[in-house]
Amino acid sequence: MGLLFPAGVLIAVVVFHATVVLSSFPATLHLERGVPASHKLKLSQLKERDRVRHSRMLQSSGGGVVDFPVQGTFDPFLVGLYYTRLQLGSPPRDFYVQIDTGSDVLWVSCSSCNGCPVSSGLHIPLNFFDPGSSPTASLISCSDQRCSLGLQSSDSVCAAQNNQCGYTFQYGDGSGTSGYYVSDLLHFDTILGGSVMNNSSAPIVFGCSTLQTGDLTKPDRAVDGIFGFGQQDMSVISQLASQGITPRVFSHCLKGDDAGGGILVLGEIVEPNIVYTPLVPSQPHYNLNLQSIYVNGQALAIDPSVFATSSNQGTIIDSGTTLAYLTEAAYDPFISAITSNVSPSVSPYLSKGNQCYLTSSSINDVFPQVSLNFAGGSSMILIPQDYLIQQSSIVSSLSLILVTFYFILLKICLDLLDLHRSCWSVY
Repeated sequence: MGLLFPAGVLIAVVVFHATVVLSSFPATLHLERGVPASHKLKLSQLKERDRVRHSRMLQSSGGGVVDFPVQGTFDPFLVGLYYTRLQLGSPPRDFYVQIDTGSDVLWVSCSSCNGCPVSSGLHIPLNFFDPGSSPTASLISCSDQRCSLGLQSSDSVCAAQNNQCGYTFQYGDGSGTSGYYVSDLLHFDTILGGSVMNNSSAPIVFGCSTLQTGDLTKPDRAVDGIFGFGQQDMSVISQLASQGITPRVFSHCLKGDDAGGGILVLGEIVEPNIVYTPLVPSQPHYNLNLQSIYVNGQALAIDPSVFATSSNQGTIIDSGTTLAYLTEAAYDPFISAITSNVSPSVSPYLSKGNQCYLTSSSINDVFPQVSLNFAGGSSMILIPQDYLIQQSSIVSSLSLILVTFYFILLKICLDLLDLHRSCWSVY
């Protein structure tokens, strides 16, 4: 969930299967193809491979790393977001927060919050942080140096009447939150040697939300707050790095199957055969140099300037966004290429303005492969499941000589990459 900025080219890592994102400052984004080029592994095999590899990947080249559990899925019909559980305060209390590389600040709902949801359709308990009940908590004043760091990046605001450091955030989906900053202990597990767990804690500054608006108030996918993993000084990764607790790097892997989950590590992981592409330097977000898009092996006729990074456009990795977005200049050629390469056996039709298809065949057999090509020679291969959304399954039956045949018609909608239309609200 990035903070509100002019629309450019936005790639949401949530959409892609088993994408590994490693980031340091300034850094390199590591992309590992979770599905081999042959695409012959079953999802159950991929899941088992990820489970076995998890412990091996958590071998830090520079000492211990901090590990957070990852829950949620990319599927907007199920969850549509990835979140983690962290512990704050004394005694430590659990808070479930959305993982968001598109913003910087960690904030949770405060006990005095107006409009905060009190229950969640995700079947997780929601908590409210109460600074008065934690003896290690303290408010952040406007004269505090940590508030000054936030002022430089517009992550904090100052109320002159009470000298209290606060914040107001507006997100790209129209939702928003405001509140004040508090310092308290963050509790976490440090992994040493791959298996030894050390319980640790460190003081951090985070937001205490007193007002929420928009989709943040809806209980269907409500969480306690947002865990920003941006580059600015107010982010948790920056704060822990400045204290010498963790390196200024994090590793994030999102599983793209129905089970979801993944990996979130503060620290560097070591894994062979990772493909590298550089981050665009001096950008407030994690920008990549997307250079071209191929459909069925053919390059789309898109002006390279469409992919250029500037103050109002660029390709951004944002784990807090469910869908992937393209500007119109890239979206129209993309949809045209997909449509022209679809097998004639598929029945196209329009549904609520969206281009949809009916098929009883495997979508891998009737839809083309897509390739997103980045600087440094790295490519992300997308099979049809990565850029199509299954809207519903329709059961139809035909009777012939007392034998009933059932046909499951998969209705596939090509609205995943539509910047202008949306089938649901996303965080």
